[in-house]
Amino acid sequence: MASRRIAQSSVNWAALAERVPPNQKPNLAAFKTKSDKYLRSVVANPETPPKIDWSFYKKNVPVAGMVDKFQKAYEALQIPYPVDNVTKLVEAQEKEVQQEIAKFVKDSEARISDYQTQIATLKALLPFDQMTMEDFKDSFPEVIIVSVFGREVQALDPINRPSFWPHTPEEQEPGAPNAEPHH
Repeated sequence: MASRRIAQSSVNWAALAERVPPNQKPNLAAFKTKSDKYLRSVVANPETPPKIDWSFYKKNVPVAGMVDKFQKAYEALQIPYPVDNVTKLVEAQEKEVQQEIAKFVKDSEARISDYQTQIATLKALLPFDQMTMEDFKDSFPEVIIVSVFGREVQALDPINRPSFWPHTPEEQEPGAPNAEPHH
C-alpha cells in the first residue's frame, strides 16, 4: 500500500500552463486548486488506519459478543484498490506514437538530406543576377516557362526555338513591328 501512497502531485503544472491558451487559464487555475485540495485531503489522512484497541472495548461495552462481531467485520473489511485496466492501453498507444515519431523523424531526415542536396546544387550555380537566359537554360533544361518582370516567358532555347532580341513573345511573332522579314 505504501507504494500507492500519493506524496506529491505528479502533474507538471508549469509545463501544462505553457500549453494552455490564455482564455483557458482561469479554468486551469480552478482545476489546479481542486487538485491541490484533493491532494491535501489525501495527505492529511494516515497511510494505514489507526489500530483499534479491541480489549478496551471488550471491557467497557456491556453487550456480550457485540465487540467480537464488530472486530470480525472490521478485520474482514477489504477496500479494493481500483483495478488498473487503462495503463496497458496507454502503453500500447504510446508505442504506436513512438513508432509514428520514429517514422516522421526518418522521413524528415530523408527530406533534410534531399533539401541539403538541392541547396548545395543551388549554391554551385551561377548567381541568378549574373545569369543570362542561355545560362539559365543550361542550368535548368527542364524549365520551359520562367517569370520575367511579372510575365511568363519561355526559357531561351537557341537550338530548337531560336528567338530575336529582346526575346519577348510579341517580338517573336511573324509580322511583329521589329521582326525581320521572312523570305
